[in-house]
Amino acid sequence: MSVAPGARRGVNFIGMIQSQKQSEIHPPNPDGPVVDRDYVRAFAQAHEQAGFDRVLVPHHSTGPSATLTIAYAATQTERVHYMLAHRPGFTSPTLAARQIATLDQFSGGRLGVHFISGGSDDEQQRDGDYLNHDERYARTDEYLGILRRIWTENKPFDHEGKYYRFRNGFSEVKPAQKPHVPIFFGGASDAAIPVAGKHADVYALWGESLDQVRELTARVRAEAALHGRDVQFSISFRPVLADTEAKAWARAEQILERTRELRVQAGYSRGGPQQSEGARRLLAAAERGDRVDQCLWTAIARETGGRSNSTGLVGTPEQVADALLAYYDLGVTTFLIRGFDPLEDVLDYGRELIPRVRELVAQREAGNVQKAA
Repeated sequence: MSVAPGARRGVNFIGMIQSQKQSEIHPPNPDGPVVDRDYVRAFAQAHEQAGFDRVLVPHHSTGPSATLTIAYAATQTERVHYMLAHRPGFTSPTLAARQIATLDQFSGGRLGVHFISGGSDDEQQRDGDYLNHDERYARTDEYLGILRRIWTENKPFDHEGKYYRFRNGFSEVKPAQKPHVPIFFGGASDAAIPVAGKHADVYALWGESLDQVRELTARVRAEAALHGRDVQFSISFRPVLADTEAKAWARAEQILERTRELRVQAGYSRGGPQQSEGARRLLAAAERGDRVDQCLWTAIARETGGRSNSTGLVGTPEQVADALLAYYDLGVTTFLIRGFDPLEDVLDYGRELIPRVRELVAQREAGNVQKAA
């Protein structure tokens, strides 16, 4: 599905919406609704107006349904696509295939799904999943194989595997997108990489250093080649922008101090590493210092134990755009960007960052075409 470095097809931007305003520096309003329809509507529409291609709705074991959040947000927008965070193991794959296909139909073919096998035993066990880390990836392998068949086959079929067994599995509803919805996949462990190579249309990384991205994408490409497949790559960052470099780093320091303050109030110490390899890789980048490469900021990742996409890119819009282009040159064609001031940063990215990156990529592609000619 992807193209080799030097033969690009543009760049995509993914944002993220949640059901209420919250981030490392904005605690949820204890008196406000957990599901704020007005905020979700404004948040989704802001991404569409800012020129984002897709919006992620995350999954948490104690939070609102990502599926139903997308079902609502899609009715409030017309063009922007969505990415559903989905954990195998809690829904039968035959049922999940029908639910995802139905949501793709109702959204007008605007759905992608990010499959998360789970990097934390505690998080999984809240919903009753007691498989260990490596078994979860083995289950995801079987799960995705079933989904693909349910989405694409025209006759019922039987299945008997290690984790799933059924007779005459079939779905009358197929995804609006052909052959099926895009499959996003993350996981950097030895158990995860073979599953990525076999199934991922887009492999998602957290915001690592250039050297780390070069190494990890090479591993995924090699694994995908064993199956005769190509894979596209996505990477996640938290851009911190200002009109001067000094102001941007001052803002970053304010974000760090506010994060520490709120974590102390909540009774958290400095976060230790999660079980996930992705978290350990972010902390490995943080060991090189708070500032890595051009403007990679690792302090929040260090403070929180590498939880989720917690590394930033700090600087002027021009500096951050140049930093993103360096990842593009490594073969990354999708950027998931979200801010510490969630809604306000979306508007800034639409004004200051996304147009610059698109222009730089267009220039790079035009240059590649001229060189090839």
